[in-house]
Amino acid sequence: MSKQSLSKDSLNTLSSLEAGGKTYHYYSLPKAADTLGNIDKLPFSLKVLLENLLRNEDDATVDRGHIDAMVQWMKDRKSDTEIQFRPARVLMQDFTGVPGVVDLAAMREAVKAAGKDPAMINPLSPVDLVIDHSVMVDKYGDPSAFKDNVTIEMERNQERYEFLRWGQQAFDNFRVVPPGTGICHQVNLEYLGKTVWSKDQDGKTIAYPDTLVGTDSHTTMINGLGILGWGVGGIEAEAAMLGQPVSMLIPEVVGFKITGKLREGITATDLVLTVTEMLRKKGVVGKFVEFYGDGLKDMPVADRATIANMAPEYGATCGFFPVDEQTIKYMQLTGREDDQLELVEAYAKAQGLWRQPGQEPVYTDNLELDMGEVEASLAGPKRPQDRVALKNMKASFELLMETAEGPAESREDKLESEGGQTAVGVQDSYEHAASQPMEMNGEKTRLDPGAVVIAAITSCTNTSNPSVMMAAGLIAQKAVARGLNTKPWVKTSLAPGSKVVTDYLKVGGFQDDLNKLGFNLVGYGCTTCIGNSGPLPDAVEKAIADGDLTVASVLSGNRNFEGRVHPLVKTNWLASPPLVVAYALAGNVRLDLSNDPLGDDKDGKPVYLKDLWPSQQEIAEAVEKVKTSMFHKEYAEVFDGDATWKAIKVPESKVYEWSDNSTYIQHPPFFQGLKEEPDAIDDIKDANILALLGDSVTTDHISPAGSFKADSPAGKYLQERGVEPKDFNSYGSRRGNHEVMMRGTFANVRIRNEMLDGVEGGFTKHIPSGEQMPIYDAAMKYQEEDTPLVVIAGKEYGTGSSRDWAAKGTRLLGVKAVVAESYERIHRSNLIGMGVMPLQFKDGVDRKSLKLTGEETISIKGLSGDIKPGQTLEMTVTYPDGKTETCELLSRIDTANEAVYYRHGGILHYVVREMLKSA
Repeated sequence: MSKQSLSKDSLNTLSSLEAGGKTYHYYSLPKAADTLGNIDKLPFSLKVLLENLLRNEDDATVDRGHIDAMVQWMKDRKSDTEIQFRPARVLMQDFTGVPGVVDLAAMREAVKAAGKDPAMINPLSPVDLVIDHSVMVDKYGDPSAFKDNVTIEMERNQERYEFLRWGQQAFDNFRVVPPGTGICHQVNLEYLGKTVWSKDQDGKTIAYPDTLVGTDSHTTMINGLGILGWGVGGIEAEAAMLGQPVSMLIPEVVGFKITGKLREGITATDLVLTVTEMLRKKGVVGKFVEFYGDGLKDMPVADRATIANMAPEYGATCGFFPVDEQTIKYMQLTGREDDQLELVEAYAKAQGLWRQPGQEPVYTDNLELDMGEVEASLAGPKRPQDRVALKNMKASFELLMETAEGPAESREDKLESEGGQTAVGVQDSYEHAASQPMEMNGEKTRLDPGAVVIAAITSCTNTSNPSVMMAAGLIAQKAVARGLNTKPWVKTSLAPGSKVVTDYLKVGGFQDDLNKLGFNLVGYGCTTCIGNSGPLPDAVEKAIADGDLTVASVLSGNRNFEGRVHPLVKTNWLASPPLVVAYALAGNVRLDLSNDPLGDDKDGKPVYLKDLWPSQQEIAEAVEKVKTSMFHKEYAEVFDGDATWKAIKVPESKVYEWSDNSTYIQHPPFFQGLKEEPDAIDDIKDANILALLGDSVTTDHISPAGSFKADSPAGKYLQERGVEPKDFNSYGSRRGNHEVMMRGTFANVRIRNEMLDGVEGGFTKHIPSGEQMPIYDAAMKYQEEDTPLVVIAGKEYGTGSSRDWAAKGTRLLGVKAVVAESYERIHRSNLIGMGVMPLQFKDGVDRKSLKLTGEETISIKGLSGDIKPGQTLEMTVTYPDGKTETCELLSRIDTANEAVYYRHGGILHYVVREMLKSA
């Protein structure tokens, strides 16, 4: 279906409504119910998906069967039906967004080579890329910290920023929010999100729910505004921006009922840490979570967004809040136009998407929380779901020291998927050690176990919420009045997700007091929350290392995996912004802040947390100072950037001028030599096995992530180009350079190739020579020898988060097919999206029953004909002694769309050819 054509609308649902003096057409859920039956009890989030299917019905990607499956869900409360979801827009951050823009630039190059206008390549869905992942806390506790950190950021990222600046002016439907502006999810919440989207089609203005996918897992924050969205991998995001649907199973939906109200002194952060703990215990991985209950009536969107933000931490695909009066109130505060507010309310009410008191949809499963039971909390020391009550912090840390606890279960998150720094070489245990003497600012002091060495007000999770930010300001104000100060070993920082925060902290009279405690503005970006905490003072680093001290960070972030915040900081505690300030004053987590003093005032009297903690009334009065004019002011020029950004000189060319000297941005070969029609696909003949892998090989094993060594293929490549090991940066920062990324594919230090005995890491045997070598080096030798390659694997191949380079790297190494016992759904789809065939052993056959050693050659018959979903193909294994064995394989091309993508060599190749045809 063309992006601009109207739906087939077999249920005759097209209707109209008036809002803001304008007529909108929409695909009516109540009208669909006339044929389908009552859908009032369908969860709100699934109603959004149902509308998406009604609006995009084309009998190819969406048919009546998909629509009926949504209704059947109400009876079964689950489904194994795969649907094609078309989000309204795409959100990116700079780490994950750069490779997407590189691919767009390469597609333009291919169109130019075909003799057509490269300007025809543009995103078809609106794309916003926010540069927020690169700023680090190099300078802090100083009035010039923000300016200095931005200057360093611009120097460090010059090549990447020149490229994004070019993209900003070269592409339509593509906007870039420059560095030093905000965090993508907070900018999305405060400005980009519309709740109801509209566009002109066939002479009608169609209204529909605002939905999105983002290249960052915390995209879910926008669910707090009644907008359905979640994080995906790069290939899905690129496909979505080019008008292709996202494949997904109709999810299970867990209902989370919220009742009651928070007690005096309890924050939204305490609430979200409690919700995260509960949902992790429940088990909601791969499911939607939807919040309901009359506790939502007075819950502001800022609190909802805090809860929705942490969906990745509680394991859900999303954490959805339906539209109601609070949605309208927040949109009004943040400066959305009156016409938009009218449309949101009229549309949500017409579609049954407006939350009504007492309304309880049917859910796959339910749980309930009375907010009156929430207590002051932190989470740590290394998992966001491990909540610890404030009153138990001292005992919790002491127990930790006594037990020298080992590492937690395998991390659910891998930082490198989304950027930031990954600490390496972190000790696995918490060893008790004596305090260490040190000198700070000319004064002699000691660093004790449990010392808070980082106190960071950071992350969109909390800095988007005026109530907790004002509470932090009030505590600072009261602490300064009593003569308290932060301890000298604490690295303090304030990094809000939007400039509006600075405005209201200043108007409230709190920024000066925060500055006096060292919480000066350091940047508008993710900073400490993604590991960009910067160095600790030399004296502190030395004391930690000399005493092997177990020290702490306290941050208002969303993730605290060991080594994420800083390589020397073994325990990391998530807390509300006011508690971050309190722990900076206390200087150690081995205190019971409900009973122990934070310090002594100027008269020598002990000061307790209860003396500083603001009342709900004080916080409410401070929040009243947040005005709509602040949002108008800060978002009026959100895409402009500062003088340094504007001064970046880029050619006003339709195609990018690639530089051979760049080690960050290179022209990928995916589309080179692209013809208007794809070549016929050949059967695979006499392929060698590049890797023979076991069960549960994850995308983190396959995809390049983290730091890399000087003697690795990627390290050697960079050194040959004059880059010293200290300047390698991470694989994540070099995602725009395929030469680096393909050298890091299958290079994980923990991957085990069964072709080699007892060898861990990215090695294989080059069969013709019998030599052991890095997988990349062997792949290049096979390419020189014109030998096709396959990868053989066990069960659950490609589990874990979506990683675009897990599929892109596989393709660039020359792998034609992967043969596995089973696949993770998204990685299977991504392989097809890059033109690699996913094949599955049939029951009773696997690499073990075939006695594969990797010395065999593999031939696969059945690819040269007409590719259809679910075909049976034939694989012949030729053993070193010349004997052969043949078995059947199931093609895991599951849909007609996927068959088309594969025939074209990948989803992006298909899109380019379609555009060339229509030119």
